[in-house]
Amino acid sequence: MKRTIPFLAIAVVGLAMLGSCGNKEQGVRIAVLMRNTHEQLLADYADNVRRLAEERGVAVNIQDALSAPDTQLTQLQTLIGQGFRYFVIVPVASELSDQMNRMIADVGGAAAYSNTSPTTSSLRIGPNFFYASSPEVVGGRYQAQLVADFFDANPGRAPNGTVNMILIVGELGHPAQIFREAGLMEGLAQRGYAVNMVARGTANWAPDQANELMNAWIASFGGQFNVVVAQNDGMALGAVQSMIQNGMVKDDTSDGTRLTVPVFGIDATADAIASMRRYELHGTVLQDAVGQSTVAFDLMHQVATGTFAPGNSAGGIPAATEAIAEAPANDQSIIGQSYLVPFVPVDRQSEFFRNHP
Repeated sequence: MKRTIPFLAIAVVGLAMLGSCGNKEQGVRIAVLMRNTHEQLLADYADNVRRLAEERGVAVNIQDALSAPDTQLTQLQTLIGQGFRYFVIVPVASELSDQMNRMIADVGGAAAYSNTSPTTSSLRIGPNFFYASSPEVVGGRYQAQLVADFFDANPGRAPNGTVNMILIVGELGHPAQIFREAGLMEGLAQRGYAVNMVARGTANWAPDQANELMNAWIASFGGQFNVVVAQNDGMALGAVQSMIQNGMVKDDTSDGTRLTVPVFGIDATADAIASMRRYELHGTVLQDAVGQSTVAFDLMHQVATGTFAPGNSAGGIPAATEAIAEAPANDQSIIGQSYLVPFVPVDRQSEFFRNHP
């Protein structure tokens, strides 16, 4: 049974308002509900929305739920009471999207979701609810590609084609945790690598938790693993710092890293690219915060200004036309409400790495 989280029918107390700008263009106002902007990817997402709003002269109100479901529902209730009807949402949890969309539908509004996927049932509530994100299983497959490329180039580091892995996952049950792991394992198998899971645990997307996990695992399994894979860059960088602190470094960087074991992440944040330039993090996968937020914002702007029509492109991304294996874009009945922003693998030879400051 899905858990329904009741929203508080009281005024919001202590909302973290992150920014707003003047109401200029035809009275268009867009509210943005963020899961937690302490995560670098989501901070970048919010910053891009501010930039787009300023460029288009749209009033924007950005709220941070600090990962609290009840807070996010209360924020939505309050914003609806203030007359907001169009929402860009990174939900704290997928299951919140059903309740949120019912609230928004009751006032004739619209919403576009990114990063944490909405449920399929929530998109069925109406045609003005959208999925503007990146299929997580593809991110996992690209991560597998980077790992396999490393061992293809350094076959002696994976004897008998065996990857002795430490895997640091995000919040358990989160769609990104589930599908990124599935894509990683599928991709490595397709490249002919067997995976021996030396250690696997959650750091809940947090660098400090990943650092603590790695400290414990290095003490227990030092020398037994040949790769560290983390499901976001924050956790990957926490692992990198632990490895440096524990002396897992070398002088030779000809294999692309000064660490004795390569580390891979997902997101391609500025901090991750800087780490790659220091020959620490070996590779990452671009989850395009700018692309996702641009698509979501453009969808809400089109709906708000009456220019949206089914099949319209948004932020340069066309509406999907064929169902994929991953929810919610696996349902043909709502596939036209899905806008799939591509992941991009990032290594030292990639265009993104070369052109990133």
